[in-house]
Amino acid sequence: MEGFANRHGLLVGDDELAQVCRDLPESACREQPRNYSLHVVSLSLTKVGEGLADAKLVLAWLLDAIGGPTWAIGLLVPVRESLAMLPQLLISARIRRLSIRKTVYVAGCIVQGVAIVGFGLVGLTFSGNTAGIVAIALIIAFALGRSICSISHKDVLAKTVDKGRRGSVSGIARSVAAAATLLLAAGYSTGWIPLTLPVVAGAVILGGAAWLAAALVFGSIREYPGATEGGIDGLAAVVAQLELLRSDGRLQRFIATRALLLSTALAPPFFIALSGDSEPSGLGTLGLFMMAAAAANLSSSYIWGRLADRSSRRVLMYSATLASLANALAAFSALAMPDRLESALLLPTMLFVLMIAHQGVRLGRSVHVVDMADLDNRATYTALSNSVVGLILLAGGVFGVIAQWLGVGTVLALFALMAAIAIPAAARMDEVQTTDTVR
Repeated sequence: MEGFANRHGLLVGDDELAQVCRDLPESACREQPRNYSLHVVSLSLTKVGEGLADAKLVLAWLLDAIGGPTWAIGLLVPVRESLAMLPQLLISARIRRLSIRKTVYVAGCIVQGVAIVGFGLVGLTFSGNTAGIVAIALIIAFALGRSICSISHKDVLAKTVDKGRRGSVSGIARSVAAAATLLLAAGYSTGWIPLTLPVVAGAVILGGAAWLAAALVFGSIREYPGATEGGIDGLAAVVAQLELLRSDGRLQRFIATRALLLSTALAPPFFIALSGDSEPSGLGTLGLFMMAAAAANLSSSYIWGRLADRSSRRVLMYSATLASLANALAAFSALAMPDRLESALLLPTMLFVLMIAHQGVRLGRSVHVVDMADLDNRATYTALSNSVVGLILLAGGVFGVIAQWLGVGTVLALFALMAAIAIPAAARMDEVQTTDTVR
């Protein structure tokens, strides 16, 4: 216990370690130093896995390299994101019936790890349509595992780490993972690491192994039984939770803001398209984009996490401002000064700013929904907001049609507008962190 306490003190400050918990019972508070460290290690491993098996870049490259069909490559990200969100509305009540919920997260990590290891093996054994069919099946399994992890992790985090310290868990984990991803991106962009099929497939398999290790670590967290009342299933759960959406103004404002800020997640592929680097095996601009994204994660995640513990609402406002500026500058360059896009560093620099904003959005919304809710409705809030946003995300494919008709610059201008509208939307959200939040 003392070793974990010492590491916890290094991560969040010795003065914080000695403070009385404000949102945890005494039994859970005593275990917080140990649990905090385990949360950081486990979440860091999953984030490293995400970096090694990024669906937007790495998995798409791998599937293309083995001759996978275009339809399969195009489905990777929508399937991964939407199926990670949509099932949550129906499964949150079942998870609510479990007094110990860390086992759900462990199971979800195992499913994700096995699916990603399988994807790497597909890259070494299959090709053509067969590869595409198997790859999409694996991504479906991965997304379902991710879905149950999303609900259970926030619930276990809230039961084992006190309010005012939860954001730093994600911030530290994302920073560690960003450093690992940055090293990989640097290797690919400089040629130190050969960008070949066996090497990329091996990195993907290693990413899957990281999820399996995360499951082992998370299983060591000491979680005390929580409330199990109020869980209902099926259509009754849908109806009851949709009624909450209609009647809960705080949840409405949160979902509206989060939907507008989807522009930070949808924009990066259009930056790549705008660069003209359409060769997935190229080392030039693609490598610079990977480095820009990793550097943004590394430089901003911990800071965003600490700021979110003070005011998650303001983090979303600041992130929306940065996203609006990055998308607006890229759109203006595309529409008014297309010749400037030939500069090798222009778009990666804008992407760097955009990805800083995206990290703020991810951390801000995650901390906000946890701190906004209480023990009775935390899982419901998470599931309902994720499911609604998942439905909206399914409609995100329309931006590809707009880009084909009116150009990428027009799409980026729309993303800039969405982010700009998100600024006053976030300002209208409640300040859910109290004035005595740990600093």
